[in-house]
Parts: sequence; structure tokens; C-alpha cells
Amino acid sequence: MPDDPLSTTFGALADPTRRAILARLADGAATVNELAEPFDISLQAISKHLKVLERAGLITRGRDAQYRPCHLRAGPLKEVTAWLERYRSFWEESFGQLDEYLIDLQERQRNNDIESQ
Repeated sequence: MPDDPLSTTFGALADPTRRAILARLADGAATVNELAEPFDISLQAISKHLKVLERAGLITRGRDAQYRPCHLRAGPLKEVTAWLERYRSFWEESFGQLDEYLIDLQERQRNNDIESQ
């Protein structure tokens, strides 16, 4: 994976299984077995996904006797949000233009309907 943290985070988020694991961890800590339960893949595959998430700083793994809970770390997600925030004005402007276009289209349709009566 690339060295810069943002690329590492995006790389970790690129996989739907890893995103699902993060969504589960947003509800609280879970073991590898608990995280693996909804997936039709091996524990070894889940462990590989967890290593990617851990390297990206998105999770931590604790140790409590035999229990090794995984925990969500949201810090890198905050960096992603900050990066995406820079593009908010672009999207808001684009949606504003789309709204104007749709209103114009509806008015033209109404005018056509009135003329055809």
C-alpha cells in the first residue's frame, strides 16, 4: 500500500468486506469469530482483512485473556471526511444546477400540456 495515510485509508476502504467489518465495529468491539460470522469466507481471509484495516489505523486489536476484541478507530475516517469536504461546494453547485434544470423542464412540460389542450 502507498505510504501516505490518506491513500492507505482509501485502499483499506476499497473492499466491501472491510467496509462491512468497520460498520459492524461501529456498533462496538467484536472478536474475529464474531466479525467473520456474516461472511462466507475463511477466518484466515477475515484475519487478512483485519491486518489491512489495522495497518491503515482503522482498527485496533486488544487482548483480554483469550478474548482479542477488535475496536474501531475513527481518526483516519475523519481525515477522509476532511479531504472530501473540499469538494462539497462543487457538488452543491452541481445539484443546484440540476434543480434549476428540472424546474425548467417541468415548466416546459406544463406549458406543452396546456398548449395541447
